[in-house]
Amino acid sequence: MAEKQGETGEPGERIAKVIARSGICSRREAEVLVAQGRVDLDGRPVEEPGTKVRPGQRVTVDGEPLPALEPPRIWRYHKPRGLLTAARDPQGRPTIYDRLPPTLPRVMPVGRLDLNSEGLLLLTNDGGLKRRLELPATGWLRRYRVRVFGQVDPKALTRLAQGVTVDGVTYGSVKARLDNQAGGNAWLTFALREGKNREIRKLCEFLGYRVNRLLRVAYGPFQMGALPEGEVEEIPAKVLREQLGAAYETVAAAVGADARRRR
Repeated sequence: MAEKQGETGEPGERIAKVIARSGICSRREAEVLVAQGRVDLDGRPVEEPGTKVRPGQRVTVDGEPLPALEPPRIWRYHKPRGLLTAARDPQGRPTIYDRLPPTLPRVMPVGRLDLNSEGLLLLTNDGGLKRRLELPATGWLRRYRVRVFGQVDPKALTRLAQGVTVDGVTYGSVKARLDNQAGGNAWLTFALREGKNREIRKLCEFLGYRVNRLLRVAYGPFQMGALPEGEVEEIPAKVLREQLGAAYETVAAAVGADARRRR
């Protein structure tokens, strides 16, 4: 059987991943570029998105070489309520990309916040770093401030620490506490390490409380602090090295290796 282009036993990365890491598009969009015949490897059209790029090979898109790689970077973003954490929406609803400063490079969100949630959203220019920070094995604690309608029983909140099953979905341990009860509204703090889709809202409904505001205030070691709504602030590389340790160094080293490979 004939060997597919670029697919040997030698080291290499899938071409769609290499294109996405360059920052010009997502991995899925890179696969579309390949399907459209707009990607070449060493001057030959690429037919498979799984084609491997080996050290020393040259990738071009529409005849242009990939841009030079930047070191991995992370920004803190105070996401406002009413924005989707998505590149685009078929229904035409506004997304975070409609509001982010045009001076930012192409960035990807680390984790998500749903349409009606607000607060801290980390953004990064590196897909490899994004995936590492989202892995359940990372085990980062995410903290939320939640306002609910109803009279909260603190003892009911302790049920969540052992994990519960709601509508056939099992949720792991969640720490929740009552911070303040004022009339028919209460402020709670939730802390969890791996969030499922709309987890906090569903857990509150399970306990009989309706969420009317949900604000993420921390993601791992990074805090929202006093960052104003809608503002973006880059986290210094020195802080990233201190907080991320090996994860940051591994991704930074990979970027350096890719940069050397393209020369």
